[in-house]
Amino acid sequence: MSTAPFIVTTQDQLRAQIQAWKMQGERIGFVPTMGALHAGHLSLIHQAKQHADKIVASIYINPTQFSEGEDLGTYPRSEEKDAKMLCEAGCDLIYIPTGSLYGEHHATSLHVGGAALGLETDYRPHFFGGVALIVTKLLNRVQPDVAVFGEKDYQQLLTIRRITSDLDIPVEIFGAPIVRENDGLAMSSRNQYFDTKGRAIAGQLNIIMRSCAQEISETRNIKHATDTAIDALLEAGFTSVDYVSVADAVSLEVLPHSLGDNEARLLIAATCKGVRLIDNCAID
Repeated sequence: MSTAPFIVTTQDQLRAQIQAWKMQGERIGFVPTMGALHAGHLSLIHQAKQHADKIVASIYINPTQFSEGEDLGTYPRSEEKDAKMLCEAGCDLIYIPTGSLYGEHHATSLHVGGAALGLETDYRPHFFGGVALIVTKLLNRVQPDVAVFGEKDYQQLLTIRRITSDLDIPVEIFGAPIVRENDGLAMSSRNQYFDTKGRAIAGQLNIIMRSCAQEISETRNIKHATDTAIDALLEAGFTSVDYVSVADAVSLEVLPHSLGDNEARLLIAATCKGVRLIDNCAID
């Protein structure tokens, strides 16, 4: 039977508990979230438990990664339900900050390059600066030994690895495999925005992505496969496609024509019924 985790709301409470655990020789794992949890988030907790003795999760909807017109004001909030799910998954400490993590005179921002350039940045130029800032702040507050991020946000995962390396933050970053619905749609807190028709269309994303990846694997020809995938998404009912791209799995440099010998990743962003979805998969 799970033991209820501590819920703390201040930095002092957070650090006091973590310091106590560290004095006992405990290894700390960390999973940052924005709440509205699903099985994909819980898989991150399970992954963290493989590498640490005590698991900390945070719930904080970070305003700096939203731009005007995005869903900051309507992003799903369910803290009581989230806390229960984290407890059942074996989380030991939940950090739910009261108020903003950005003080009245906050004046620092982070510029990120490398894997953060292109793809998402072409459509959401604010996003990785906001992610870099909040992840750095949370890692500094929690001071974990390991942190786990989902591979659904593959570009984000590589960006966070670059941030922690460049800024000498002493934490090991692990990626966790994508958790999917029965029809293959990657789990996301925003999936609950769909009506029945929109959800049926969204379920085609993984099917089209897998078909594209298979064609690239067999032919090594990127452009024909990605153009075909874009057409298939629009025919399936997606209203727009931001990108269907193949990139080096380590550097995330986009490979425009031929696969060659690179270890590669297929990455997709498309909008269905007003909901923007991202997904990715390895190319064998």
